[in-house]
Amino acid sequence: MATITEASSAAKATPAHGTFVTALRDASFAALVTFGLCFPIIALRTEQDINNRLVLQPRWGLVLIACAIVFAARLAYKLLPARAPRTKTASFAGAIPKSVSQGFGLMGLALIIAYPFIALQLTGTSGSIKWIDNFGIQILIYIMLGWGLNIVVGLAGLLDLGYVAFYAVGAYSSALLATTFGLSFWLCLPLAGILAALWGVLLGFPVLRLRGDYLAIVTLAFGEIIRLVLVNWVDLTGGYAGISGIPRPTFFGIPFNASDHGFAATFGLEFSPLYRTIFLYYLILALALLTNWVTIRLRRLPVGRAWEALREDEIACRSLGINTVSTKLTAFAMGAMFGGFAGAFFSARQGFISPESFTFMESAVVVAIVVLGGMGSQLGVAIAAIAMIGGTEILRELEWLKAIFGRDFDPTQYRMLLFGLAMVLVMIWKPRGLISRREPSIFLKERKAVSASLVKEGHG
Repeated sequence: MATITEASSAAKATPAHGTFVTALRDASFAALVTFGLCFPIIALRTEQDINNRLVLQPRWGLVLIACAIVFAARLAYKLLPARAPRTKTASFAGAIPKSVSQGFGLMGLALIIAYPFIALQLTGTSGSIKWIDNFGIQILIYIMLGWGLNIVVGLAGLLDLGYVAFYAVGAYSSALLATTFGLSFWLCLPLAGILAALWGVLLGFPVLRLRGDYLAIVTLAFGEIIRLVLVNWVDLTGGYAGISGIPRPTFFGIPFNASDHGFAATFGLEFSPLYRTIFLYYLILALALLTNWVTIRLRRLPVGRAWEALREDEIACRSLGINTVSTKLTAFAMGAMFGGFAGAFFSARQGFISPESFTFMESAVVVAIVVLGGMGSQLGVAIAAIAMIGGTEILRELEWLKAIFGRDFDPTQYRMLLFGLAMVLVMIWKPRGLISRREPSIFLKERKAVSASLVKEGHG
């Protein structure tokens, strides 16, 4: 009897030992890959000596720390007990009462509206400008861009890697109209959106027969063509020098300056640049909310359902009698229009624009926001924009990391690397995006969330 018991115990111990050895081997391989990736990036740093020569400074300590972190994380992940298989239960979206979800939405909207005053109370007048401008306004610009691109990528399933072109068209259109013809921002804003929508239609015509990777390459080329035109058409755009002296938005004709007719003097307040920053915050907030409202309404209309049908299967879409030409063109035009609005606001906010602000990296960031948030999800895009833009800005403030990695450590040099690692981890955890479930545009009797695994978003 004792022999049988010992054999049984040995049989039970053997799989556990094998699992640990497998996890150890997998973690070692992950650490080895990390070492290979860190070798040209982190292990060696070029510095200029007194004779203007580049000298390689080794930093093997940082490499060992990175490898140790990856090894420990991978080992812990492999040794965690396996999760039980999911059962078919009611969806999370359907489990939450509609009143509760609406309550959370109203609370979030109230927090966003009160954000400038919260920042003012916590950081004071001088410190709040940075938090309202660099965080609030910047994040809202990318939320608006993400919602605009979400029409093209998330709803229509058309992978667009040149979205920054419409952003640039809106910015330069508004700047040229304001500086050349003296038009106010409130007239330049709709004109910039219309011109950007026109360019969206012009892009849509050559790519009507393209899908997937081919469409991505053509739209990427379109974005680069626009940037090169801005660089080389010096007589119109100023080239690399850009356009300066762009008039700032006014509050019903009242400028935000220190003159006797300025905003502060009109309302009997002490002059402060904070008033303009708060006004710009609420202006971009209104534009972003308008983008969200129009997108939601369009999705419920026949054109919105045609976009989703096009995303799922273009052949089936044609067989149902849907005009795929007009469907694609409307998707490009609507997405480009909101990009033009954001560009017009950007030019008025900065007062200066140049081609350096409209590189491919901007398109990549907006596409990453849409993919990370969950294509087709308005809430997911907003959360991803807050995480990506706000996260990269917060990494600029991590000076306390010097106490861990040494005084020579500069967190600003590694913020994109750290954030890229975080994005990889999120995509492993949530490969379909942060918000993977979708609510149907129309429903019969009862609204039920649709799992993202049942749709073909991103397969273009």
